[in-house]
Amino acid sequence: MNASGFIAGRLKFQGRMAMGTIALSFVIMIVSIAVSSGFRKEIRDGLSTISGDVLLEPPGQNWLGNSEGVSLTPSYIEKIRSYDGVEGITPVVYHAGMIKAGETIQGVAFKGVPGYSNLEVSIPSRLACVLNLSPGDKLTSYFVGEKLKVRRFTVRDVYDSIIDNDDKMVVYAGLSDMQRLEGFDSTRVSALEITLKDSWKGMARMEQAKDDIGMIALADMSDDDDTLISSSAADRFPVLFSWLDLIDFNVVFIIVLMILVAGFNMISGLLIMLFRNISTIGTLKTLGMTDRQISAVFLKAALALVLKGMAVGNALAFIFCFVQGRTHMISLNPDNYFISFVPVSLNVPAVLAADVVAVGIIMLLLLLPTLFIARVDPAQTVRTN
Repeated sequence: MNASGFIAGRLKFQGRMAMGTIALSFVIMIVSIAVSSGFRKEIRDGLSTISGDVLLEPPGQNWLGNSEGVSLTPSYIEKIRSYDGVEGITPVVYHAGMIKAGETIQGVAFKGVPGYSNLEVSIPSRLACVLNLSPGDKLTSYFVGEKLKVRRFTVRDVYDSIIDNDDKMVVYAGLSDMQRLEGFDSTRVSALEITLKDSWKGMARMEQAKDDIGMIALADMSDDDDTLISSSAADRFPVLFSWLDLIDFNVVFIIVLMILVAGFNMISGLLIMLFRNISTIGTLKTLGMTDRQISAVFLKAALALVLKGMAVGNALAFIFCFVQGRTHMISLNPDNYFISFVPVSLNVPAVLAADVVAVGIIMLLLLLPTLFIARVDPAQTVRTN
């Protein structure tokens, strides 16, 4: 152990309040990062469920059922499936419809997807509330096209949707049911929804995937393929993605603010420590230590306190995120925040990066009070004592 490290280990940093501030700052920073990541995950996953991250559909898609559909296996499908960011491709059939329960009629968008039994549907919680429906209930649905069609479905389950207002309700039904309703055979669908890997769900990479997949569909299509155009979830839901960008900006602002709060509290704590140890500084100078070596002594003592506060803050933040993730104890108004609870998702690389950056900036700020060491005159401090 070198001399500065040995002496730093013997110094007592009187900074319980500073340590508490540091711990609280790290709690707020990490929770902010976790909540921001949680919102991104919940909303982007929700949008993927509603319409895919990238959608391949014919120009002028018609939800009233007057289209001929597209092939669910175009000649270039395997090339799209092997694209680096693609996780899966889902064939879907869309159709606008109306549901009647008692005297109440509600317009909805039906979406046929694989995995449902005959005449089973999943309905959003808002629709279940409006029509007083629950799993096992029957619902009568009307579909307007060239002629009126009526179907009687059974509610399989009720799901929570991030877009659950009265004019944007999506009812999930079986793909084969909707194909029969549309007059499609088993090879025709309304569109192909493409789900991207998590690392591709940011706006920039999603737009890149949309452009690349659109080029594949255009450049590699055969004479028998249908003309398809690509769009992204960011194109269809720009307000939600702008809102996520605003959350990210707020998180950056909170992190900078917390680093400054912790840093300035540590500055005041270190100044107090320096004032209380003026005689020690003078003695170390008389023993031949340079200002830089003495600064290293006090900075190492401060670093130990910062790391201890960081460890406490990290532990408390992880505990909170674990409890909130399991219990959803803190709720939100879905009308304002799109989901009914505060989502948390621990982004470990982002947390580690925030820890390293925060500690680095705090230690840089602590260089300011160490300038006081150069002003200490050992002859004056020895005479005073």
